[in-house]
Amino acid sequence: MIKRAEDRITEIREQMRGGKGKVEITHIFTNEEFKGKARLCAQITLEPGCSIGLHEHVNEDEIFYFIKGEGRVIDNGKEYFIKAGDSLLTGGGDSHSVENTGCELLVFVAIILLYQ
Repeated sequence: MIKRAEDRITEIREQMRGGKGKVEITHIFTNEEFKGKARLCAQITLEPGCSIGLHEHVNEDEIFYFIKGEGRVIDNGKEYFIKAGDSLLTGGGDSHSVENTGCELLVFVAIILLYQ
């Protein structure tokens, strides 16, 4: 299946999961298009100073692959500074948050996979 960029759905969420500012979510594929056990496949964009608040992933894994920018991640209570090319895996009841601490957009792909 090919999906053209102009056919993707973008949504804006304010203070997502208790975070700061707005989060732009561009769905690469929607839940209805998946045949497997996935809940999300999207490009996430955070402007400088914006964040997704701390939240837990139970019975699922979330993968972040950072494409552009730099930021700070709290992963299961530990702080990490990330940049383009880094990736993160959180799941099994662990929690995480992400914040754009840089001067340019922080852009990453987020994929949520459900357990059996």
